[in-house]
Amino acid sequence: MRKIILDCDPGHDDAVAILLAAGNPDIELLGLTTVGGNHTIDKVTRNAQQVLTVAGLRDVPVYRGATRPLLNSVITAEDIHGDSGMEIHGFDLPEPTVEVEEAGAVQWIVDTLMREEPGTVTLVPTGPLTNIALAARLEPRIVSRVKEVVLMGGAYGAGNYTPSAEFNIAVDPEAAAIVFGEAWRVVMVGLDLTHQALATPEVEARFAALGTSAGDFVGLIDAFRRNYKDAQGFDNPPVHDPCAVAYVIDPSVAETVAVPVSVELAGTLTRGRTVADLRAFGADAPAVTAAESACHTSVATRLDVDRFWDLVVDAVQRLG
Repeated sequence: MRKIILDCDPGHDDAVAILLAAGNPDIELLGLTTVGGNHTIDKVTRNAQQVLTVAGLRDVPVYRGATRPLLNSVITAEDIHGDSGMEIHGFDLPEPTVEVEEAGAVQWIVDTLMREEPGTVTLVPTGPLTNIALAARLEPRIVSRVKEVVLMGGAYGAGNYTPSAEFNIAVDPEAAAIVFGEAWRVVMVGLDLTHQALATPEVEARFAALGTSAGDFVGLIDAFRRNYKDAQGFDNPPVHDPCAVAYVIDPSVAETVAVPVSVELAGTLTRGRTVADLRAFGADAPAVTAAESACHTSVATRLDVDRFWDLVVDAVQRLG
């Protein structure tokens, strides 16, 4: 069993990530922590509760996290996720039956990592990195206890919020700089990979054919498709966040390369860019160099698309 903490800002694709984590038999989902990102903290926390309710999951605790970035003003993605943060047509989301825990997300992350055996818990942030950065600053000892941080965010190519920056990093670049700068192992599952995970009509039909509430929920993302088309020109929307969970389940689902990654904080046009130094790792470079083996940051490059969707469909089916 792979123990994970899923730090998220639901969001359509975060919702799929939750279902994948909860439905895969090799994952022990210790809890969900929420962070302001795709929408405000109140809305994304309610969305997390609703996703768990749809899936009939009563034993996954939810912890409310940071309301705003460390320095930035609040930024949301209503153009993609709608006014609720998880706009869905043709599906009535239920009133949540899962309560939000009294403890705050950051303190709970620290307490959990200090309680669990070192090297057994993976952090999977799929939103802005505010909670993770605050936890590392609140209790620096957690850094050596974390197995790895597998995050959805960033890009070594073009961004989506700006030409240079991906949304999750752009929302809180200072938090991202802290997370990438710590000594734990970081795997960046960025746009370069997640734009390969497209929710085509054929993929949606696989979920609709399951005949379950969770399957119907994933299959009915027409609003997400239309919004993504209007905002960014995709005919089929990329489903970013479950890619990070899929990598934790089966690292062979994504090819990665170990390279130094830094976050740009000062550039007028490039603030929030994840700068991956790919110079030493071209096609003619040795398979593993001394620098690569010592590097604690990696970037994901290529997705096994069929394997990825098989993992997600299987997990949703198991939820019943």
